[in-house]
Formats: sequence, structure tokens, C-alpha cells
Amino acid sequence: MRSRLQKDNMEEHLTTTHSRQRTAIWYGILILLALVFSMLLSLSVVRRAGSISEVVVRFVPLPEDASLLNRIPVNKLSSYQVSVKKDIAGIRKKIRNLIPQQPYLIVNTTHNTFRLMRGDQLIRDGMCSTGSYTILTKGDNKKWVFETPRGRMKVRSRQVNPVWVRPDWAFIEEGLPVPSPRHPSRYEHGTLGEYKLELKDGYLIHGTLYKRFLGMAVTHGCIRLGDEDLKAVYSTLKTGSSVFIY
Repeated sequence: MRSRLQKDNMEEHLTTTHSRQRTAIWYGILILLALVFSMLLSLSVVRRAGSISEVVVRFVPLPEDASLLNRIPVNKLSSYQVSVKKDIAGIRKKIRNLIPQQPYLIVNTTHNTFRLMRGDQLIRDGMCSTGSYTILTKGDNKKWVFETPRGRMKVRSRQVNPVWVRPDWAFIEEGLPVPSPRHPSRYEHGTLGEYKLELKDGYLIHGTLYKRFLGMAVTHGCIRLGDEDLKAVYSTLKTGSSVFIY
């Protein structure tokens, strides 16, 4: 009889142990599934956001961001808006004071475009050609970089029907011998178009025979314009007018 009771108790113990083991296994499976789901969800969020840092920025506000939200009390928002408007008006006034009163020209060497302005009003805009940034060398001591200088410049002189005096590099580029300074081969009529505006150090605003290249960086540093655009610029800008190149 005692042996039978012991056997029953052992079977009951084994059954309880197996039941606990099965429960533990199920809990483990559920936890594993939750972890897998969490990982998949995180990967999906990161893929949509682009990077983990972006996820952190989106879901975990930085302390400075949180402080900005609480910096201005609600009851002071209207006065803060008035203060901001005054600041903006002051900045705009300073900018207006920096704008030349006389017409001026803006040249964008990245996109090869120009804008002819009077104050903050646009007079004319269009395509131009600027420096190609190519390099020409001769021997060990001569080098030319064909770039358009940047910055604020002034129109030094203006001329109708200008004659181009070819520099040394124009002959070297064509593989020709360099003539004497006043040799007739240095003078070319019609190459610069009908008008010329001199800026500095031989850099000019002038016309072009190669209108199909307008909008491209192909010059030796000068700014080339189409016929109508050049006429408008020449008629508008005077000696001393500002030219902004960037």
C-alpha cells in the first residue's frame, strides 16, 4: 500500500514538473516572438527614417528642443511676436541700406546667369558665360587659370565697338608664336561684340560670337552676354556702377 502511494506521489510530481516546463517553454516562445517583432518594427522605422540618429531625433527630443518649447509663456506670445516683427523690420532696413542706389549687375558663376537690378527691382535677367577654370601652362614659369574673379567690382570704363587686344595666352593656346606687343595680329575687330565694360585686370563684360555656349562655363575669365542682354547692360550701367560676382 505504501509503495503504491509513493508511486502515485511520484507520478503527480512528474506531471506537475512537466506542466511547469511546458509553461516555461511557452513563456519563452512568447518572449522570443515579442523580441523578433520588436526588432522587425525597429528595422522598419529605421528604414523609413533613413538612420538611427534620425529615429532618436524624432522620438527622443533633445534637451534644448524641449527648453525651446517652454521658453515663452503662452500669455507672452503676442508681445514676443511683436518683438520678432520689429527685429525682422530692422534687418530688412539694414539690407536695403546695403543695396546700391544706382543700377547694378549680379553674376552667378555657378549657374551662369545674370540679373540686372535697380534697388530690389529686377530690370532684366538671362544667361551668360563665365570662366572655364581650365589651366594653360607654358614651360615651367608661365601659368594661366581661366576663372572669373568673385566679389564686388566697379565698372572702370565703357566702350562701343571695342577692339580685342589679344594677350600672350591667346597665341600660346593656339600653338602660335607670341608676337611683339604692338604686332597687328594682336588686334581683332568684332570678337567682343558691340559693347565692352571693363572691370579690372583685363576682365571684361562683352559680347560673344559663340551664342550657343551662353549658360556654360567656357570663357577665359570674362563675362559674355548675348547681343540684346549686352545692349541692356551697357545702356543701364555707368562708369562706377557695381558688379557683384559670386
